[in-house]
Order: sequence, then structure tokens, then C-alpha cells
Amino acid sequence: MQHTWNGLAFAVLLTLLGADSGFAAKPAPPSDVTARDRDDDAGDGLVIEWKLSPDDVAQAKPRRVVKYVISRQIDNQGDFKELKDATYQATSFIDDGCELGRSYLYQIVAVAPDGSKSNPATLKKPATTVRQYFDKRRAWFGMILVIVCGSVVYFIEAVKSGKELKIRKIAGLEAIVEAVGRATEMGRSCLFIPGIQDINDIQTIAGITILSRVSGVAADYGAKIEVPTSRALVMTTCRETVEAAFLAAGRHDAYNEDDIYYLTDEQFGFVAGVTGTMVRKKPAACFYFGAFYAESLVLAEMGNSIGAIQVAGTAMPSQLPFFVAACDYTLIGEEFFAASAYLSGEPHQLGSLKGQDVGKAIGTIMLLAGCLLATVLEFSDNSGLHQALGFLKDNVLGDGGFLP
Repeated sequence: MQHTWNGLAFAVLLTLLGADSGFAAKPAPPSDVTARDRDDDAGDGLVIEWKLSPDDVAQAKPRRVVKYVISRQIDNQGDFKELKDATYQATSFIDDGCELGRSYLYQIVAVAPDGSKSNPATLKKPATTVRQYFDKRRAWFGMILVIVCGSVVYFIEAVKSGKELKIRKIAGLEAIVEAVGRATEMGRSCLFIPGIQDINDIQTIAGITILSRVSGVAADYGAKIEVPTSRALVMTTCRETVEAAFLAAGRHDAYNEDDIYYLTDEQFGFVAGVTGTMVRKKPAACFYFGAFYAESLVLAEMGNSIGAIQVAGTAMPSQLPFFVAACDYTLIGEEFFAASAYLSGEPHQLGSLKGQDVGKAIGTIMLLAGCLLATVLEFSDNSGLHQALGFLKDNVLGDGGFLP
């Protein structure tokens, strides 16, 4: 009996000490746990919400609740496993690791500074996710995508029907005739290098398309064209391209497949072979179209030293400065691909080229509109302009949805 009274006295003492000095009892649990499907996703997210623990008071010092621990159980099987901690005053959590077709039950526990935990607050009914097939936050992006893709299809059909599309002239392409003409007058050859990558590289394909144009001009003028390659498949493709160009010009007798040859796959071995050819034969026109790396500077400087007219094009940003500095004309990045599409005359390429211009026009208009609105708002506090700028940033360019 004496032991029982001693135990009760000790419990009362602990309670009094906890109330007055921080030894404290576990915090009260949160309440009203709910779960709902996250909007505009593929069925992989749930939003968990709850009401704060009565002990989680915003201005409380010292704080009775420092965080909430979220746990979940999948398909009513196994134990609850902790997912993540949420700080005090938090009332929601997004579980983005869900799977479609499975059910999830959640528990929320409040944690005190000393690590003691409240009783768990449990979701009353398991929640499941729902797949949305249309993300409303991307409505404007979808609309712009439809406009651009529709423009591409329209222009492709226009080219197929025989309509001639107006495409801006590219100075580098206009220079091809000048360069080949100069080589013909001087009685020297033209040198064309389609990059150092294999035929599966898109830049190599674009370069070979331009080779067709250069070969056609060379055939018309009676000039010799030499094409060293660093890949066997590229050599075969270049031979067929040049032969077709000479045949179309009625000069098949002037075609010599030995002028299109393979050197080596090794990067600087290939460069050494090409520069040796430049020194010995001194071509009057050098064309570099394709993917290039460190060899670009060596080739361009060597061509410059022998006094050749040089035209280059590549989409390799790190090599463009060397071509710009040492060549007479350079097709930069997208201009290179646009040139190959223009020269191909193929409806799908020409239609895609014009359709992309529509996308660029839309982007330019939005950029100018945003800059103009931001500039005007520096000198004005018009609420309508503020709303317009916010709509452009948050809805058209952001994920705010179709309407504010």
C-alpha cells in the first residue's frame, strides 16, 4: 500500500514539474486529416491536409510543437512508414510518390522539442489517385504548340501544292557561287569537308545537303571538287551526292569518284591529311559544313594562309568563333540547318522551316509585350497594366492556367 501511494505522489510531482518547468507531457495530436487527389497530374500525387495541434501556437515560447511527421500505409498492408517531416505551423503535405490504382492511408504525428510524440491522427478512409489527361496549367503552351504544329502542316501542304515560299536569302549560300567561280577562273580545285562525325549525326546530313548544292555549281562551272572524309559511310554518301549533282548538270563524264576519299577516323590524323592537301594543291575555295571540334581552327587557319575563299557552317557553339574569325562567311547554328532545308527543296523540310518561323514570331511578340509592359510600369502604377503583365508571366508563360 505504501508503494502505491509513493507511485501516485511521484506521478503528481512529474505532472506539476511538467506544467511548470518544461518536463513535459507529449503534445496534443493534430486533427481532421484529409487527403485529395492532386490536380493536373498523371495520377502520382495526393495532397494531405490537417488542422494544427492545439499545442502548436504561433507565438508560443518555448514552442511545444517543432514538427509534424507524416507516415503512410499502402493498400492497408504492413506498418506505417515515415515519409517526411513538416515544420511547425504546416497544415499540408504533397505526396508525389504515389502509384495509380493503389490506396494510401496517412497518419500525422506532432513532435515536441524533447522528441516526444503525440498520438497519431489518422485519415479516416484510404485515398487513391486519379489521372488527369489534360494539364490545365499548360493550356497556353498547348495552344501555342497547336498553332506552331498547324503552321508546319499548312506550309508542308503548300509546298506540295506548288506554292513557292518566301525564305530570306542566306549570305553564306550566295557566296558559294562566288567561291566556285573564283576557283574555276584560277584553275584550282574546291575543297569540301562534311565534318568529322558519322552519317548518323544530323550536322553531317545537313552538310551533305549543302555539298549537293556546291557540287551542282562546280559541275556547271567545270570546276573540280575534292571531298576528304573521316568516315567510310560518309564517303559513300558523299560520292552518291556528288555523282547525282554532276549527272543532273549533264556533266557525268567530269565526275571522278576518287576525288571523294576516306582518310582516317582519327581526328588529328584526318586534320594532318587535309592540311597536307591544302598545302600541296592550294584549293581556291574551302567549304566546312558539319560537326567540328578542335580541328576547326587548324583547318580554317590553313585555308586562310593559302588565300582561299572559305565558307563554313556548324552548330557547335565552341567552334563557331574560330570559323567566324578565319572564314569569309559563316552559317551560325540554326542558320546552318535552315540553309540545308532551303537547298534540299524537300516539302517537309521547307514546311518545318516556315512553321518554326511562326513559333519564333509568337515568342518575339510575347517578349516585346513583356518588356514594353515592364518598362511602362516603371513610370506608371496602372492596375490594368499590372494585371496584364501578371497574366503574361503567371498564365501565358507560367502555370497559372488559361485564365487568371
